[in-house]
Amino acid sequence: MRVTFLGTSGAIPTVQRNTSGIFVNRDGDYLLFDCGEGTQRQMMRYGTGFGIDHVFLTHLHGDHVLGIPGLLQTFDFNDREEPVAIHTPAGTRGNVTQLIESTGTTPSYPVRVNEVSAGDTVLDREEYEVRAVETDHRCIAVGYVLAEDDRKGEFDREKAEEELGIPPGPKYSKLHRGEAVEHDGRTIRPEEVVGPPRPGRTFVYTGDTLPTQSVVDASEGADLLVHDATFAEDRRERAQATAHSTARDAAEVARQAGVRTVALTHISTRYAGQADTLAAEAREAFDGEVLLAEDGLERHVQFPDSE
Repeated sequence: MRVTFLGTSGAIPTVQRNTSGIFVNRDGDYLLFDCGEGTQRQMMRYGTGFGIDHVFLTHLHGDHVLGIPGLLQTFDFNDREEPVAIHTPAGTRGNVTQLIESTGTTPSYPVRVNEVSAGDTVLDREEYEVRAVETDHRCIAVGYVLAEDDRKGEFDREKAEEELGIPPGPKYSKLHRGEAVEHDGRTIRPEEVVGPPRPGRTFVYTGDTLPTQSVVDASEGADLLVHDATFAEDRRERAQATAHSTARDAAEVARQAGVRTVALTHISTRYAGQADTLAAEAREAFDGEVLLAEDGLERHVQFPDSE
């Protein structure tokens, strides 16, 4: 799983930071979370490609959605035929449709706008799913959790071959799939040579939000939590008034959830050139890894048992 930060600024872009957008390559499935103005150029700049089939919107503030018309138009210019699904919080389908049609043209390929609510399974794939999670912002909003299924346990080839005398071949595959096999007059059960299931990876993206228990619960044990960290502690009152989080808030959510890594994003322009302050405050509250997200940062999310 590779996560590319396309835009990490707050409401206003800067020379260094574009508005919100995160590209996730999950083993060849391309997913886009939020689509601020200029997202398509960021995708070109950082080499993600345009092969996305699903766009997940956290809410409809301009810095999270104004890149949609341009991106869809670029798809058209590239002779796209495959459908695109845009997932948006419940009650906002009409607004997204108006945004798509704002240029007076209609994409030549199918575009489906799907409303989602907290708790919904938005995308259900064979090896993972994307769920919507409750957040707390000044408008209708959700966050998203990409959670992989458990993987098969490790196959103990040495035991199979040396202790049980099973030669390499089709029986190995059957055992690893959970099927018993017959060998030398006895039944070999899968649990004799296959370890317990291994956890998959979990990625969480909050969008804009105050710190919430729902995000803590959804992020339990996550490998990467990307959390709103608009302000430092010097602007805590401003954060609460605008329904955003401070970097320390994000770190506290990460600590309570027991995540491996928290990435701070949606950085206010007032911290241009001094965003390290946010990371420092977060590290005071969280002993795990703290990333100060920057445009173009690419993060490979490793399996929990890979270290």
